[in-house]
Amino acid sequence: MNGDPDDLEMDLVNRGPSGAAVLEDVVYCEEFLPTFTAVEEGDAMPRAEMVEFNDKPDYLFFNDGKRRIDFVLAYEDEDKKEFEKRHVFQRRKRRREYFEAALILMGLELEATRSVLDEKLVFVKVHLPWEVLCTYAEVLHINLPILPNDLTKTASPFSCITKFFRPNENLIPTEIEYFTAPFTKDRLDYFFIKDRELFFTPAMRSRMASYILCRAPFEVRGEIRKFGINKLLDRGVYKAAYPLHDCRFNVRSHDGQCPSERFLLYNEWAHPKSIYKTQPLDLIRKYYGEKIGIYFAWLGFYTYMLAIAAVVGVCCFIYGYHTQETSTWSKEVCDPEIGGNIVMCPQCDKECTYWKLNNTCESSKKLCIFDNFGTLVFAIFMAVWVTLFLEFWKRYQARLEYEWDTVEFLEQEEQPRAEYEAKCIYERTNPITKANEKAPFTRCGKCMRVTCGFGTVLFWIMLIIASVVAIIVYRLAVFFTFSANLKIDLKELEPFKGYLTAQMATSVTASIISFVIIMILNILYEKVAIWITDFELPRTKTDYENSLTLKMFLFQFVNYYSSCFYIAFFKGKIVGYPGAPVYWLGKYRNEECDPGGCLIELTTQLTIIMGGKAIWNQIQEVLLPWVKNLISRFCMKVRSETVLPRWEQDYQLQPQGTLGLFYEYLEMVIQFGFVTLFVASFPLAPLLAFLNNIFEIRVDAWKFITQFRRMVPEKAQGIGTWQPILQGITILAVVTNAMIIAFTSDMIPRLVYYWSFSVFPYGNHTGNTMEGYINSSLSVFNIVDFSNISRPNELPYWFNNNITTCRYRDFRYPPGHPRQYEYNIFYWHVIAAKLGFIITVEHVVYLTKFILGYVIPDVPKAVKEQIKRERYLRQMILHEVNLSMVSRHMKPVTDNLIMNMDQSSELDLDFDM
Repeated sequence: MNGDPDDLEMDLVNRGPSGAAVLEDVVYCEEFLPTFTAVEEGDAMPRAEMVEFNDKPDYLFFNDGKRRIDFVLAYEDEDKKEFEKRHVFQRRKRRREYFEAALILMGLELEATRSVLDEKLVFVKVHLPWEVLCTYAEVLHINLPILPNDLTKTASPFSCITKFFRPNENLIPTEIEYFTAPFTKDRLDYFFIKDRELFFTPAMRSRMASYILCRAPFEVRGEIRKFGINKLLDRGVYKAAYPLHDCRFNVRSHDGQCPSERFLLYNEWAHPKSIYKTQPLDLIRKYYGEKIGIYFAWLGFYTYMLAIAAVVGVCCFIYGYHTQETSTWSKEVCDPEIGGNIVMCPQCDKECTYWKLNNTCESSKKLCIFDNFGTLVFAIFMAVWVTLFLEFWKRYQARLEYEWDTVEFLEQEEQPRAEYEAKCIYERTNPITKANEKAPFTRCGKCMRVTCGFGTVLFWIMLIIASVVAIIVYRLAVFFTFSANLKIDLKELEPFKGYLTAQMATSVTASIISFVIIMILNILYEKVAIWITDFELPRTKTDYENSLTLKMFLFQFVNYYSSCFYIAFFKGKIVGYPGAPVYWLGKYRNEECDPGGCLIELTTQLTIIMGGKAIWNQIQEVLLPWVKNLISRFCMKVRSETVLPRWEQDYQLQPQGTLGLFYEYLEMVIQFGFVTLFVASFPLAPLLAFLNNIFEIRVDAWKFITQFRRMVPEKAQGIGTWQPILQGITILAVVTNAMIIAFTSDMIPRLVYYWSFSVFPYGNHTGNTMEGYINSSLSVFNIVDFSNISRPNELPYWFNNNITTCRYRDFRYPPGHPRQYEYNIFYWHVIAAKLGFIITVEHVVYLTKFILGYVIPDVPKAVKEQIKRERYLRQMILHEVNLSMVSRHMKPVTDNLIMNMDQSSELDLDFDM
């Protein structure tokens, strides 16, 4: 059968067990759509008026110059298509005509204009009249001004410095602050209305237009109603739907009525020359809405706080860099008389051979940069820094909530998603109001959906763990190959001889492969997570985003951090000893760490993943949209002299993704995890994150301003479910950093040796010293105890018959001892010290976090006073309005009463006479 699949949609109705049709598109939207009007069958459908383009490129109004364009719809005219294909698109045409007729009957005004470049393309401009705006401002609980704010702001003590970093106040003046209240039509008089045309901002108008478009019907058949612009976009009825930018980003509008906010944002925010300036958050919020405004506010605050951590991290790095040449244990490794005479045991079976300890001289020096006492101090500092970051962010967020009128943005004020409303076919009793309401599923159905979603997420997490195991097997297998074939004594590799070891080659290649697998799994899981969340059918958009965020973050957490957790806490921990090594899967010998530990490998892994992720994100966020727009302009054959209307210029830009800011937050939270969870192994992580975020802010701004269509403004009270995720990361970071210092670095064994085993009764030195630590940390193995499986096939040229033992990294008794190859007393001292260190650090840090969280209030005192002042004024004005309304309504009654009483008195008087 030929034809468009869209034509067959109505015939493919799901059947229940009895064969009856299952009405999946039943909707009860009248409660949230006061102006809902259905087009009756047989009635003439009103249509949008078709007009010509008036040659004004930045015009934001209908051709009459009075009605503002609040939204734009774009479609391809079916009558202009080829004749033999025209019948295929008739259903789309009928749906579009019905949809537009429904919009007109609901009070919206439409005007259509053909494209300048493509005659098949038509743009429908949508305008919301005053009555419609008032109606839906009340439905959406939009806060609007009632009085100017009479509370004075306290100037910052640093304002004399920060004024040099602010945007140009002549271009972006400080906005007047108002006390606000949720809008109601009945109390219109007590709102601060100077000009009806400017009372609702363009962002508010676009938000209300989007709300109506998402709920307007496009097909009604009996009890089945299909509705929403999103479905029409998915089915190709419309090509695009978007609010307009107010002008070109690099040219101020010639229209005197246009504020050119896009131009101002580009010059004072997104342009590279403004990289040193603070962000104009109020203008961002005004132009894009609270949701995008709060994202950039959080990103900017996070970047400022990173600057402090970066300074301390750089100081620790410099301290480690200067101590690498003076470190006693590093000197012993590099000393030809000590490290050059220590023969190390092979690290793999047969293919590996004996080697000298001083082969790792350069890597041991580099390890000193990160594995020193400064790192311990920095890890504790970061634990406190994270607490301060979250506490101060709560205070900053509380101030933004008040200034942006989201303090009372409660869940019950957020309307259900259109997709949720469409599935409401079951009756239930509201546990709060005890009223009957509609729900899309029963309790059993909801349980089934959640269980299915949880099972799918668990399956994908297990898939990631399987990939990590595969990477481990790769590391084990390729280590043997590098050990056998990597000839570092070649003259052409002489400059890299100190770095190009089998361990380093294995670590680098495994990290690159791990990064590639991470990116591939991300792409696949994204589609799965969206499908699961759609199947669960959350009620509101906030619920939808929270559910999707949790699923995606659980997956991303395991995906990005699993390899780091393996290197930090598992690699080299269960390896046995040369005579009895531990094998993976009974075949692959477990890999060992360098004599200095696995910390340098963890640093390498973090550097590759953080760096690779930053580069990949920039390619996705900057290069791809720019290339797509370039191709689009080329395909449309746009000439520089062609005058295009504002709506057609925006049509050529890239549409925003369905997930909005989700990936922006995810990118930063994953980075936050790298900065906090493993900072003990990489003190430069805050510096790299800080530099990345400075450019990230401007890149995101440039992308939103120049490459994407304007997003539909949305309300948001904060960063949502990312807040508890950040709190969870901070709690976990204390544990991971304490365990990295205890089990991954060599700091605790060195401290135990310095304070206990370098002096009597275990050592021969008269005072505490690090001399002899390397010899003490390496156990002895008799080479005759090698099994046939582990004995090396080849011997190095310097090996002779006088060498009867080799050394390996562990704390075990030597051969000939009654308890040979068992753990010695040094091992148990180290284990006790590690556990004691973890417990002590955790308790001290958690206590500090608790005290700081208690001492620092979440809401500043000044903000509390302003909130109380606003509520007081609102109640006073509301009381006055209610009294005036009662007086106005009672006046006719009292007048009638007085008139009746007068008439009654006249009758009584006549009767007496």
